[in-house]
Amino acid sequence: MLDLRGAAGRDVWLSYPFDGAVVVCGLPGSGKSTLLRAWSGSALVVDPRATRTSFEAWMPAWLPYALYRPWARLRHMRWLRDELRSGGPLLIHDCGSRSWMRWWLARTARGAGRPLHMVVLDVGPEEALSGQRARRRLASRRVFARHQRGLARLLRQVDRAGLAGVRGFHSVVALDRGQRERVTAVRFAPPADA
Repeated sequence: MLDLRGAAGRDVWLSYPFDGAVVVCGLPGSGKSTLLRAWSGSALVVDPRATRTSFEAWMPAWLPYALYRPWARLRHMRWLRDELRSGGPLLIHDCGSRSWMRWWLARTARGAGRPLHMVVLDVGPEEALSGQRARRRLASRRVFARHQRGLARLLRQVDRAGLAGVRGFHSVVALDRGQRERVTAVRFAPPADA
């Protein structure tokens, strides 16, 4: 467990093994997508919004997303499973607030022989809501409150038990708003046979 919240200092970069899968999580609006865009030159990014966008492109505009969300989620999980099995560096966009999803990711990564890592953005609800307003994509109060409760449980587990609080993960890095801006890169080691 590496807690960089409240730390001052220079820009830093995170380093992982070549076959590492890194889950970037936090509240909606916390800056996950911005961080993953900055890191996307280092690894493939698996983002559920890509799956949702592909579904929305061929579904009738009048059909609410809630009606086909289960199929979009299923496709996203199949994509995740396939990429976890494929090897090579991987970045995963996830809210981190759902314990069942963390369990599924850990189980799937373990089955693929991959080390799974987590970067959690702890920026607070006000900053996250500000981020949602800036991107003009607001989560409903109910959904945001659910994510807030789930992420708070995750952070309590990590603060109390460290790495043991997130079974199946090889490392956890906690960032606040200030450190989110200072982590300028993520690097993956070259493959062993390179």
